[in-house]
Amino acid sequence: MDRLALQELINWNNSINRKPLMIYGARQVGKSYLMKDIFAENYYKNNYIYIDLKKDNEFRDFILYGGKDKSSIVDAKTIIEYLSLRAMKRIDESTLIIFDEAQECLPIITALKYFKQDFPRIPVMISGSMVRIKIKREQQNDRKHKDESFFFPVGGYSKITIYPLTFEEFLLNYNNALYIKVREAYLNKKILDDSLHQMAMDALYTYLLVGGMPESVSMYLKNHDLLEARRNNINLFEDYLSDMDLYQASKESIVRSKIIFDSIYTQLDKDQKNFKSSLVGKNLKTRDIRSPLDWLNLANIVYESKQVKLVVSYPLKEENDYNYRLYLFDNGLFTYQSKINMANFIDSNAKNTLSGLLFENYIASELKANGIPLFFWKGKDDYEFEFLVECNNRIIPIDVKKSTGVLKSLKKYKENNKCDLAIKFSQNNYGYDEVNKILTVPLYQAFMAIKDIKESKL
Repeated sequence: MDRLALQELINWNNSINRKPLMIYGARQVGKSYLMKDIFAENYYKNNYIYIDLKKDNEFRDFILYGGKDKSSIVDAKTIIEYLSLRAMKRIDESTLIIFDEAQECLPIITALKYFKQDFPRIPVMISGSMVRIKIKREQQNDRKHKDESFFFPVGGYSKITIYPLTFEEFLLNYNNALYIKVREAYLNKKILDDSLHQMAMDALYTYLLVGGMPESVSMYLKNHDLLEARRNNINLFEDYLSDMDLYQASKESIVRSKIIFDSIYTQLDKDQKNFKSSLVGKNLKTRDIRSPLDWLNLANIVYESKQVKLVVSYPLKEENDYNYRLYLFDNGLFTYQSKINMANFIDSNAKNTLSGLLFENYIASELKANGIPLFFWKGKDDYEFEFLVECNNRIIPIDVKKSTGVLKSLKKYKENNKCDLAIKFSQNNYGYDEVNKILTVPLYQAFMAIKDIKESKL
């Protein structure tokens, strides 16, 4: 499959002052596939070394215990010599080195400093799904035991984060001709004709069902079997719950993390969509679930949206730690969690009855994949905008609806805030309300509008 993040790797590879590259991301979002099967195979064919630190016991033990008095090894020269002798090949600037599953061997992260310092021309990539969590725990242990065994290479690396496939990536692989039409229509500020509009909406419904986990998408693209993709999503969902047993400090935190992760749809599907700690456990308060919530955020599997009330200031900042909403990082897993019948995504009549929360989670995931922080606005009498974004030194409110208007919320918003543009993502076709300054963007073109937000083009 084509991944748009490939361009980021190409840009990194071509940069003059290239540093080792750290690739973050949740489990199973395609980090290894992107590094090894797409990038390395195309740009360093037959001249790359790939180390899976979870499976390669020999190399991991060498790094952890191969130094004097069984100390860890972080010296880049020693690591390169070892890899060269083991692979029986010369390693130079034409050789790509990939360290995968870095959370299993944290000294290799420290070694990035010395790769940058002593061998800046040798390209090095490193990735891991739980790296941030392992580092945080290691640093906590260092402070507790006053042991400086782990050094984080601040400034010694570049970084990117990989997410599940966005709808743009799904459509690119699913129906490239339709993808081109969708892009062209948005760029030309024109509506798609009814047949193409319906095709694009159908593709979006399929995406909401399949999600963006690469394995599930690959299964669907190969066989067009929605049941197979759903079964894989169920397995992935259970895998994430199991991960929580491995990477947390206490049984209490594990239990609470699982409850939070498993209840995101339920928490959103109530009159007040803000997350309620009491639904995780009786008499629990926000501070009681902060640790497991931090874990879920660090693992990149939940997205936290902060509340802004009434008067909005630039730049956006959270009101407090107590009012927030949570979204799930993958739309296919979110749809599975909702327990909505899969047949409803195929039946043209039933589609109109589907929860708008599916679209809201979808927009949240698209914003996060573009590095845009999540905020929502809450006005008087429960008027709200699902999201607020910064663009061109101003705040743009975003409404996510299946079809209904945005005027009432916009009127309330304007009572306390300046607003020269509001965006409505809906099932309606493209349009612009000149009087009220509302840009209506079809849900399937959200990726185009969000790119404009990111690049300050609106």
